[in-house]
Amino acid sequence: MKSLITIIREQINSFYLIIRLSAFEIKSANTGNYLGRIWEILNPMIQLGIYWFVFGIGVRKGREITLENGAEVSFFIWMVSGMVVWFFVNPAITYSSKSIYSRLQIIAKMNFPMSVIPSFVIMSKFYTHLMLVGIVTIILQFTNFKISIYFIQLPYFMLSTLIFLLALALITSTLSTIVRDVQQIIQSLLRLLLYFTPLIWHTKEIILNGMNLTFVLKLNPLYYLVEGYRAALLGTSWYAWKHSSLTLYFWVLTFILLLIGSRLHLKFRNRFVDYL
Repeated sequence: MKSLITIIREQINSFYLIIRLSAFEIKSANTGNYLGRIWEILNPMIQLGIYWFVFGIGVRKGREITLENGAEVSFFIWMVSGMVVWFFVNPAITYSSKSIYSRLQIIAKMNFPMSVIPSFVIMSKFYTHLMLVGIVTIILQFTNFKISIYFIQLPYFMLSTLIFLLALALITSTLSTIVRDVQQIIQSLLRLLLYFTPLIWHTKEIILNGMNLTFVLKLNPLYYLVEGYRAALLGTSWYAWKHSSLTLYFWVLTFILLLIGSRLHLKFRNRFVDYL
């Protein structure tokens, strides 16, 4: 618990530093591109077009999806409202997990806590996420799913995603620094998560040999975040309250990850340079 308190204190004390470093991270990532940050919007849009054509037109034949409140929604709108989370989580996990060992030149001479490194990498991806959410919100204003009172739960799910990503990054960035193969495992798992999260497919239940295995999908914390975003953007329900058991599970899991990540990070960070 002391480790967790230390990490939280470091994040609070270094908040403005995290903001500045994340802004620099975005600028350096787009150096040399003529279109600059526009690519951070174009790439997701191109992927959305491909997924919509393959799964919406090809697999589903253009059939609509029934939401939990009974409303019908096109596959494209349903997919976009969930994929906006994936386009944040996927790069945030990938880059934060290698954030420490890829910054050897910073670690050797920095005068701020190492726990700040994965934090500002995640925050740099969050800025793009905000732009994508803004674009999706604008698109929805031309559909039947305009901004409603349910939209006010969106900041809660954004904060939940940030905390979950930090908890995960403390673990993955530490392990990846010690053993480089961990990074390859993370990338493989992310490919699986794309299909084990309700992003490009929709089903109410999964029955295998007479057994309902839907609960297995809900063990994935991204399930809670994706469906929460959908509930906020499409105005279907107060998701965190209606699915209180999922909310409890998500926060218990996130708290456990924070405890493990804080302990691991503080235990090994004084020796990170040796592993590098």
